[in-house]
Parts: sequence; structure tokens; C-alpha cells
Amino acid sequence: MLSRSRTLPPRIHHAKVEENRDTRHYLQIETQPKPPPATHPIIEPIYSKCYDDDGRLKRTGTVWTATSHIITAVIGSGVLSLAWAIGQLGWVAGPAVMLIFALVILYTSNLLSQCYRSGDPSTGKRNYTYMDAVKDRLGGRKVMICGLIQYLNLFGVAIGYTIAASISMMAIKRSNCLYKSKGKDPCHMSSNGYMITFGITEVLFSQIPDFDQVWWLSIVAAIMSFTYSTVGLSLGISKVAENGTFKGSLMGISIGTVTPTQKLWRSMQALGAIAFAYSYSIILIEIQDTLRFPPAEYKTMKKATSISIIVTTVFYLLCGCMGYAAFGDDAPGNLLTGFGFKNPYWLLDIANVAIVVHLVGAYQVYCQPLFAFVEKWSAQRWSKKAFITEEYNIPIPLLGTFKFNIFRLVWRTIFVAVTTVISMLLPFFNDVVGILGAFGFWPLTVYFPLEMYIAEKKIRKWTSQWVGLQILSVTCLLISLAAACGSVAGVVLDLKSYRPFRTTY
Repeated sequence: MLSRSRTLPPRIHHAKVEENRDTRHYLQIETQPKPPPATHPIIEPIYSKCYDDDGRLKRTGTVWTATSHIITAVIGSGVLSLAWAIGQLGWVAGPAVMLIFALVILYTSNLLSQCYRSGDPSTGKRNYTYMDAVKDRLGGRKVMICGLIQYLNLFGVAIGYTIAASISMMAIKRSNCLYKSKGKDPCHMSSNGYMITFGITEVLFSQIPDFDQVWWLSIVAAIMSFTYSTVGLSLGISKVAENGTFKGSLMGISIGTVTPTQKLWRSMQALGAIAFAYSYSIILIEIQDTLRFPPAEYKTMKKATSISIIVTTVFYLLCGCMGYAAFGDDAPGNLLTGFGFKNPYWLLDIANVAIVVHLVGAYQVYCQPLFAFVEKWSAQRWSKKAFITEEYNIPIPLLGTFKFNIFRLVWRTIFVAVTTVISMLLPFFNDVVGILGAFGFWPLTVYFPLEMYIAEKKIRKWTSQWVGLQILSVTCLLISLAAACGSVAGVVLDLKSYRPFRTTY
């Protein structure tokens, strides 16, 4: 992000004045007079209420703001596809896979949080981004590979959220249409206009300069995520009560409903959907960089991660399992927009409005690190270009001063426009979700955190701990490859009946 005037005098350390001890030389004939000890003033370090020890603006984040950021990032549109994912895997494998993913994410996230500072986890040099942490611990080509994967994944998440938001906006209109026509009108419509509307909204919110300034939007988004998840859960419970039984089977969708090949591809795609539902490691360091110090950031982040993963896993299991219990093999790919539920239509409208509001915030939580990276690189590359570095203070009544930058406006607007156009070209929600989950899960959630931990702790090869970590890494790699194959196969099938910019629902 653009560097602001965050300059302070260099950090002054306590001067250590050591008293020289007199050494008695017994063979010395004449005792030399001892020179007076040099005196150095002991200068106390300067602390500021406005700046941290590295000269940047003081951070104010707490365990609760970090938790809201994580929940906003995790409980996203992915929760709506979990009933479908469990439907492909069945009552045994579905919940088991979900719990395994939760444990892996919790473990690797705690390892990653310890990489925020170099050396001592409490007082070492801060790494402000995921890439900074990889550069500090691993270096070399791995930094470039990590950055490429991370920012492509963030770009993909923006596309996925645009698709999900447009589907929810259409669902509001379709539910009202179906209610008025009493089901006689199929109410088909195009998603293009809704994607453009969402894109315009994101252009406006994308002008918020820094990640730490979207905390309020993140809290609103977290509340919205609980709102629509609770609605989905409640409707699932009521549907099960209406049916009088739990639908579904131990092994998932039955052969006959789908072919054996489709069963295989769908099961693989389900792994990607669950992985996507838990993905937030790519922005963990950026979230941690908003936390105030003291206490040590990794301790606060560990608490926030534990709270968030426990809460989201409980919600995921309830929403996914109740959705599958309500619909069985017919569980829709998007629980609240697949029209498994039709009434009460007003409650569905509330849930879908909550989804849209949540996705507006989640889009910013994921994209702010990408915005910051491009703007920081550009400011360093063209430091004398006023178009890139110049900021203008615009007073806003009741809100204070807004820092306006022309490059920020142009670059972020282009980014949102590109993601919106691609979303209109590839409006396949479940397939995009699966690909994103498969693409980002192993390298960013497992491989790099484990490798950085091994480098930090200097774990030797072929020790029992090293072998255990490598087994975990390889297992997650195989899961990611399987999920990617299933999701790509889904896209190929969708493209057979696809017309660009003319997809209707």
C-alpha cells in the first residue's frame, strides 16, 4: 500500500555502560593512575501513543477484531455448498473430512502465526505480509512462487465472491417472482446486471486505503455471515421436521442418481469445496499485522484462530449436515439459492441480503492485501511520480479526512472491473469454489507454513518430527490434486452447454 509519512527518529536502545575492572599486575613496579571511566548518558527509548516501535502507525487490533476478520474470511459463500459436499461424501466421510480439515487448518495457522516476527516471536522484526514471512524464512524462488500463488488465489476469490453475490441477488428477485406466480412462472433471468451492480459497490468500498481501516466492515460482515448461516440451519431443521426423517446415506449420493464416473468426480470436487470453506491462511499474516502490541501478536492470533475455527466448524457441521438431512441426494449446490427452500420467501430474502452484505465485506478482506502489494511495489518503482505517490486530503463531514490517491482509484477500479467481467464469463459457482479451494489449500495453508516452521526450528531431515510433517504435507497435496481434478472436470461439463454472457438461472 502507499507509504504514508510514518517517520520517527531511529529507535534508540538502552546504552550499556560496563565498568572496567582493575586488573592487578603484581609484577608491575609502578602503579599507573587509573583513567576516569567514560560516562555515557543513558537515554530512555521514546514511546509514542501514535506510532509503533518501527515508525508505523500504532496498531489497535484485538483478539475480537482478528476473530471478526477470520470469521468474515472463513464463513463465506463456501458454507452454502457444504450440504452438497456432504451429499457427495455421505454421513461417514462428509463430517469426518470436515473435522480433519479444521484440525489441519488450526495446526498450520498456529505455526504460521509464529512466523510474523523474525527470530524472537515477541520482539523480533515484523513481517508485514505472508510473502515477507516466506522471504525471511525460506528466500529464493520460493518467495516468487508463494507470491504468485497467493495473489492469483486472492484474485480468484474475488471472482468467486462476485458470482456468489449475484446468485443471491437473483435469488431475492426469483423468490418473490415464484411467490407471486405461485410457481407457474419459471422466472429465468440473467446474472450480468447483478454482477455489474456488485462490482460498482466494490469499486466504492475498494477506495478504503488500508486493511486496518476495514475493521468495521469486517464486523458487519461477520454478523451477516451468522445471520444467513442461522437461517439456513433453521430452515434445514424445519425441513427435517416436516419430512419426519433424516435423508441421505452413509456413502453419499447413490449410483443410479449419478454414474460411477460422476460419483468419483463429484466426491473429488466436494473435497475442494470443503477446503475453500476453510481457506484464510493467505491473509493470516496481514490480519495479524493489525494487532496491537503488547501482548505478543502470535499469542493474540492463536486465541483468535482457536475461537474462529471452533465457531466455524460447529456452524459448518450444523449447516452442512442439516442441509443434507433435509434434501438427501437432492441437496442443492447453494443451500439458500438452489430453491430447495421456497417458503417463507421473506426469510429467504433476509438471508440472501445478509449473504450479499457479507460478501461485500469479505471481498475487501481478501483483496486489501493484493491492493497493498501492487501499490507498495508501484510506489517503490516510480517513487517520483505524483500520479502514484501523491495523496490529497479530502474533508468529509462527521467522518474526518479521506486520503485520496489517483493511482489507487484507477488501479482498484480496473481490478474490480476485470474480476466482474471474468465472473460474467465463468458463472459456475460450485466449480469455481472447488478450483479455488484446491489451488490454494496445499501450498498456502500447509506447505509454506510447515517449511517455515522447519526452517525456524532447524528440524533436521529424517528425524521423526520432520517425517511426520512431510507425511502431513504430502497427504494434503494428494487431496488438493484430487479436488482440482474433480473441479476441472465439472467446469468442462458446464462449458458444453455454456454461452458467454448469456447464462440464465
